Amino acid sequence: MRNLVLFIFLASVPLQVLAHDDQKDYSEAFKLIEVWLDAQRDYDNLPGITAAIVDGQELVWSGAFGKANIEENIDAQTSTIGSICSISKLFTSVAVMSLYDQGKLRLDDRIDEVLPWYDLEQKFPESGPITIRTLLSHSSGLPRENYFSHWNAPDNPFPTREQIRERLSEQSTMYPASSYLQYSNLALVLLGEVIEKLSGESYSAYVNRTILEPLDLTNTRTYMPETLHGNELAVGYSVLTRGGERKEIELFDAEGVEASAGFSSNVEDLSRFASWQFRLRDATEPEILNPATLKYMQNVHWTNPDFKSTRGLGFGVYQGQDGNRWAGHGGYCPGYQSSLQLNLDRNLAYSAMVNANGVDMSKYVNGMHGILTRLSANGQSEKSEPLVDLKEYTGYYEWKGSRTMQEHHISTWEGQLVMLALPTDSPAEDMAMFKPVEGDTFRRVRPDGELGESLVFDRDEDGKIHQLKRFDNWTFVRVDR
Repeated sequence: MRNLVLFIFLASVPLQVLAHDDQKDYSEAFKLIEVWLDAQRDYDNLPGITAAIVDGQELVWSGAFGKANIEENIDAQTSTIGSICSISKLFTSVAVMSLYDQGKLRLDDRIDEVLPWYDLEQKFPESGPITIRTLLSHSSGLPRENYFSHWNAPDNPFPTREQIRERLSEQSTMYPASSYLQYSNLALVLLGEVIEKLSGESYSAYVNRTILEPLDLTNTRTYMPETLHGNELAVGYSVLTRGGERKEIELFDAEGVEASAGFSSNVEDLSRFASWQFRLRDATEPEILNPATLKYMQNVHWTNPDFKSTRGLGFGVYQGQDGNRWAGHGGYCPGYQSSLQLNLDRNLAYSAMVNANGVDMSKYVNGMHGILTRLSANGQSEKSEPLVDLKEYTGYYEWKGSRTMQEHHISTWEGQLVMLALPTDSPAEDMAMFKPVEGDTFRRVRPDGELGESLVFDRDEDGKIHQLKRFDNWTFVRVDR
């Protein structure tokens, strides 16, 4: 199934195009993204994938592919809900920093002073204090998990908050504070307790009142809505077995781990959450947070000794392959994976959700971004008037009589044709451009602008394109999908 949705979040906000060129048409890029994700879903053997792209205050594209529930044959929709697991940490971190803005805590407050019952053993007498800042930046030295083994099938028995607190004294630090990056679900669980203590409300009530309701995130919850499971809430599936199968996973309840991994949402709500961040970064007045506070969160607050890993406050922050500043988070829970990544320099955000495990989510984000930036490099369009009707050449092609080469898709691209081999983890790098030269003959455009090998299309007796030949040797037959 394929859905293509184009709509505006805020009608009063003008279109902010990807390269600040309001004459550009990005429909060709969105079409190729749709083709690529649809193919990757099949080749990665995913039950379903949903994705969305935000430019500033606008959701410029979203798509859904595959099934939310294989057994009941329910199609995935862009509104389909799933676990966002550790993206929950972003909401918890925003809630913590709202208390910071209110003057109810300081980033260098010690956790044992904010929570007097905190009694986890500090194994390193030379350690500095474990503070709100070190908890937010995953540099506290705390263990990754709480005492209980809850990431286990078939029922994933997550402990309650009370159980976590009761067994906290039986745990100890892994490192001295502020020594290494040690990702910790336990750290965010403790920050959930901080929110309750300082706000005087339950964790979920505070998050709902201060974040979800103001941003109209009606499909985002601090829990997994069991009554919607199998329909609006996608069924989760396992990693691929050696037999190439994905098994259904029972719905879990994160219980006391909700502040770290309990949330559910969809790509539409994650897009609104991203738009709020872009809006606030450009604002002068508070909206949930002070503008300076969000920018502070998305700065680097911890750099690992190897200089390869950096963290903000709650956010993963890093320099992308494009040289731009990025911030975001991923999620991995039983049956579900997700990613929300924001390009802070270009006001672009990408969200993707899969109802299965064992998937590299970064390739979907990087792939979508790569295709867009390939189209809009430096904000300049090289589009020229085509010599022929390019659409009649578009479609899927397979190598004639052989299974030794990938299938290919041909689309239009700024007055030329683009050929993309499927599957590919790096679509932007694998895009080959072809310029029309005469009749049904095209030539590949090399990176330096010179023309390379030919691409010659053949017509059947009815005058319709039915195959193509590349390198005057390789023949590909057009097929339906």
